[in-house]
Amino acid sequence: MAMDCPLLVWMLSLNRDVLTEEYDKCFHLVQDCPTSIDSFRQLICHMLPLLMMRHRRISRAKWKDCATPNGKHWIEQSPDDMPPEKFLQSMIGYHLAYDNSLCGMVMTQGRQRQVINIGLGIKQISVEPKGVSVAAYAESFAHKLTPLEMTFLNPELGDEVVLRRLSILLSLKAAYIKAVGQSTAFDWSRLEFNIPSESARGDDHPLQGWEFRVFKAQLGVQRMGGVMLRGIVSESKFIWHDNAKDLEAWVAMVKVIPKLRA
Repeated sequence: MAMDCPLLVWMLSLNRDVLTEEYDKCFHLVQDCPTSIDSFRQLICHMLPLLMMRHRRISRAKWKDCATPNGKHWIEQSPDDMPPEKFLQSMIGYHLAYDNSLCGMVMTQGRQRQVINIGLGIKQISVEPKGVSVAAYAESFAHKLTPLEMTFLNPELGDEVVLRRLSILLSLKAAYIKAVGQSTAFDWSRLEFNIPSESARGDDHPLQGWEFRVFKAQLGVQRMGGVMLRGIVSESKFIWHDNAKDLEAWVAMVKVIPKLRA
């Protein structure tokens, strides 16, 4: 399907200890912030739009961050020295997500109504806490899955398959919930992703007009991210990216420290 608004994803890895100097640079940007690695990851994640606009060499005075009543963000650039038709197409919709040591931002540019329905889900392919069995870990998410989805996690398939499938399901659900502007209190079991048939349903109705992109980021520990964007056709579509070459056109693995010091 040809897309009017191409996708771009930035993924930042924070899989090492943070230096005091690095933390302080982020800490001084806010008035109150608990000193913890989790707060640092949140700070880095919410700085990604700033880094993106700096990367585009657009002055901070030339753009503003906007949001819909349900929290869908987009960046509106200054209309100065820009033709009206170009201004309408200059809106940048984005969504932020992070899981453990991986922060991500998905973004796209076009008209405001085209770019805000976008979401990103990230899930580490490992059990938490360490040492728990894969079967018990999968069962702990049963309240977020449908009976059909639970059949895809049969322990007889092996731990590796079960973890991978669970990560895909949770990433897709998280991304969709954010794409439509729902809160974290949303009942995840209202959504059903039938991976073998590449179909999705919400409240037992087909989810129409969505493009679902599923990709894997290999950064020491495997992680899975599900990305989606509202499409331009009536049927939804699944796209699978299984290797680094497939991702080069739209996913960038970014080193956080050079970006911070730029």
